[in-house]
Amino acid sequence: QVQLVESGGGLVQAGESLRLSCAASGRTFSSSAMGWFRQAPGKEREFVAAINWSGGSTNYADSVKGRFTISRDNAKNTVYLQMNSLKPEDTAVYYCAAGPSNSLLVAGIGDYWGQGTQVTVSS
Repeated sequence: QVQLVESGGGLVQAGESLRLSCAASGRTFSSSAMGWFRQAPGKEREFVAAINWSGGSTNYADSVKGRFTISRDNAKNTVYLQMNSLKPEDTAVYYCAAGPSNSLLVAGIGDYWGQGTQVTVSS
């Protein structure tokens, strides 16, 4: 069992940065792939980024490549999403998820999900 709690969301202006954190509890964190997803109002949840258990492999949605960076600290049971050059279209509730592999997370399949944190980017 893994419990996930996101933090770090907020209101920023376009071009600014935010760093999201996802704190995990449970013994399987260090062996789990972790991912970030987002859901904007009226839209379906979409994949943002994933990182494998060691941090050696990452995947990104095309819309965030070059602007967002996913990382993890297994000693702290935490995964991060550094978001730079934010755009109004990045406005959404951001969720973290744990799963067995990056490929499944990219497909939207996660075993555990957090409650989400709101990110709002004003123009």
